[in-house]
Amino acid sequence: MKPSLKRRLWHQITGMLVPVWLILGIVSIVLYRASSFGPWLMVHLLLLGAVSTAILVWSQHFADSLLKSTAPGGRYWLGIRLTVHTIGAAMVMIGIIGAWWHVVLTGGILVGLNAVLHATILVRQMRGALPARFAPLVRYYIAAAGCLVVGVTLGILMAHPGSAAAGDYYARLYIAHIGLNLLGWVGLTVIGTVALLLPTVLHSHILSTTRAAARFTLPILLAGLVVLGTSAYADSRVITAAGVLIYLVGLAKVLGELAGHLRRSPAVSYAGWSITAAVAWFALCALGFAVVVVAATSWADAAAGLKALVPYFAVGFSGQIMIGALSFLIPVVLGGGPRASKETAHELDRAGLFRVGVVNGALVLTLLPMPDLVTAALWVVILTTLAAFIVLMVRALRINRKTRTPLGVGLPLLVRDGAADPAPQPHSRTGMLVAAAATLALTLAIGVALEPAGTTLASGATGHTTMVDVTMIDTRFSPDTIDVPVGDTLVLTLTNNDGMLHDLVFDSGVDSGSVDPQTTMTVDVGLIDADLSGWCSLGGHRLLGMVLTVNAIGAHPSAAADSQADAMHSDASVSAADDIDPMREPESDFVARDARLAPAASTAVHRSTMTVSNTESEVAPGVTQMLWTYNKTAPGPTLRGTVGDVFEITFVNAGTIGHSLDFHAGSLAPDKPMQTIDPGEELTYRFTATRSGIWMYHCSTMPMSAHIANGMFGAVIIDPPGLAAVDQEYVLIQSEFYLGQQGEEGDAEKVQTQSPDLLTFNGYANQYVAAPLTATVGEKVRVWLLDAGPNSSSSFHVVGGQFDTVFSEGEYLLRGGGSTGTGGAQTLPLAPAQGGFVELTFTEAGTYPFVSHVMSDAEKGARGLILVTD
Repeated sequence: MKPSLKRRLWHQITGMLVPVWLILGIVSIVLYRASSFGPWLMVHLLLLGAVSTAILVWSQHFADSLLKSTAPGGRYWLGIRLTVHTIGAAMVMIGIIGAWWHVVLTGGILVGLNAVLHATILVRQMRGALPARFAPLVRYYIAAAGCLVVGVTLGILMAHPGSAAAGDYYARLYIAHIGLNLLGWVGLTVIGTVALLLPTVLHSHILSTTRAAARFTLPILLAGLVVLGTSAYADSRVITAAGVLIYLVGLAKVLGELAGHLRRSPAVSYAGWSITAAVAWFALCALGFAVVVVAATSWADAAAGLKALVPYFAVGFSGQIMIGALSFLIPVVLGGGPRASKETAHELDRAGLFRVGVVNGALVLTLLPMPDLVTAALWVVILTTLAAFIVLMVRALRINRKTRTPLGVGLPLLVRDGAADPAPQPHSRTGMLVAAAATLALTLAIGVALEPAGTTLASGATGHTTMVDVTMIDTRFSPDTIDVPVGDTLVLTLTNNDGMLHDLVFDSGVDSGSVDPQTTMTVDVGLIDADLSGWCSLGGHRLLGMVLTVNAIGAHPSAAADSQADAMHSDASVSAADDIDPMREPESDFVARDARLAPAASTAVHRSTMTVSNTESEVAPGVTQMLWTYNKTAPGPTLRGTVGDVFEITFVNAGTIGHSLDFHAGSLAPDKPMQTIDPGEELTYRFTATRSGIWMYHCSTMPMSAHIANGMFGAVIIDPPGLAAVDQEYVLIQSEFYLGQQGEEGDAEKVQTQSPDLLTFNGYANQYVAAPLTATVGEKVRVWLLDAGPNSSSSFHVVGGQFDTVFSEGEYLLRGGGSTGTGGAQTLPLAPAQGGFVELTFTEAGTYPFVSHVMSDAEKGARGLILVTD
């Protein structure tokens, strides 16, 4: 194959990588636009895929031209680098989508090592090259590769499953990751390239100051990036802002020189207009970066604000600079003689001012408050217009093949007199600008027509949409207060940066549904005409302060009060507490929980599985609640053993939110065995029983009160040494229910105010009235008792019975009548999480009630019967 043909084929093959990434980005928008990872995937297909591939190809091509030498290994090593980067980038994206961190780790390592190899080759190439006027610009590419290495490392740390649960850690990593990748990897490469590329595109004289600017500007830019990156470690937003400001000082010097070129020789081609617009967006986004960080009240706020800038970094800057540069470079590299170069450039320049006008005009419009469908329509137009480059590139390649001649092959990269950009005539430019304006107007009209608020506005509706980014972090909403003008539609972008599930519900009835960790979703709150209150309804998170307030600016004072009253009436009208009837008996097929206690197994190691699940359970006649249960019962199964026994529990979370398990019967550091695990996860909890008594176990996920009140508790009995056998042995666990709506979870606000609706033994009000415990006259009866709470104390009493033995919290308070032999006890008082047992003998047949002698609690269900027969 001839060298010229090899060269052309090489550029055609490598040149197809960028369009493939772009096509995949378009496909991702179509297929995954509604998914939680859709926006992330689109941005990374563009930046990590298309833009990074273009950087690897063209930075090496520019380095060869600037240094007037070929890189070590030539096209062979560049091919290897492109292959490694493509595989690594694909693995990162696949790993994130599939939540396979080790795949992300492997892909990230490949991308990072490839960047190191890229920088190493450029360094060797510089050392072996002869002095050249613009050789210092290659240092920008070397520095950019270093930024990518650090940026990818931060991305790997962000993807680790535990990072989102580490408070501000995730937000700090995100900000440094974005800064080093966009301002560093992409930004430095672009700055080092446009210093020569834009003057060449504009046919402007390249000044001697370009070399001086490269020498003195790069250290300033790098200093800013180092300071910015240090902020993630130093935990200082002030340092972050300082780093961006230092970077802007260096950038201003570059922008000043480029502005001079534009004054002397204005852009007349698509490449010139697109590159100029891209540089402008880059400057605006960098300035926005600094403003967001300075104005933010927390790391989470800064990260949320920065996410709003990323699309403009990605599309306005990166997308336009890449397509604009390729539109200029493709005709130069393909060559084929003056005619072929001119025809190729003409095709890539087709409707250039129209395309630039549509893209940048639409980008500006998306910054304005717009209805959802209008904004969506604008983004469709932006991406469609940019994607037109792919069609034009294919056509240009075909034209180049048909018109190429041997002349001009091998022309220097930056000398292209025979392929000057065709300059549109003034009337042609005016027509294209008018067409662009008409396209944008039509897009706005279509979007407004499709938007419900645009055709039939509710009374007082403005037709405007207020868009707000809200981050879930540290069991809080950030921001937790939002001001919205009355009549606006409120749309929230919810991002869960916590390590557990959350949701957002409003008193208006709007419900986001569950939001998984490290995911983002959009919530349309609707038209705002009065103040709204929102909260996380999962796991009692509202009690921990996870509330969100929407202030309707300009609302009539009575509107908020009426809205709140309606919400309160709605909540109160459907409470399951309304269905409680103290005298109502269970249905005829009711089966009470078996309170009989089996002896401890003889084995020294007790293995069992505790599985959390959401179980709709009846807790009183006609009253059901969605309980969080261990093994589908509340209380959970009772475990029993002796001192020295080992308990090995496989804890499985098959519920819908994070849960945990805390055994009071074990003495061990809580860090690992008592950690909260997400749905679908499991862990092994192993402890040795060293102390006797009846011990509580429960969920220790915050707020514990809500988790315990919703059924997550049980007992472990460790027999005291020498415990005598008895004729009948029972276990009763007292607990409280704070009823929510029928069939739903308990009311966390009642838990907070300690206002229970029911007090029960073994999870069902008055069940042992309907199905009494049994004993025979003269039998020794032992009743183990545990007060699971979470709030109320207990005072266990058997009406007509006297206790001759009382064991409480590991000690006998009374045993066999005590020291006198005639002593007795009437109650066993227990605070929440305390336990013990009583023993008594019945001398007469009859029915003996047992109650908590906190009498109002007995009247709420904490009572039962013991039926004694001859």
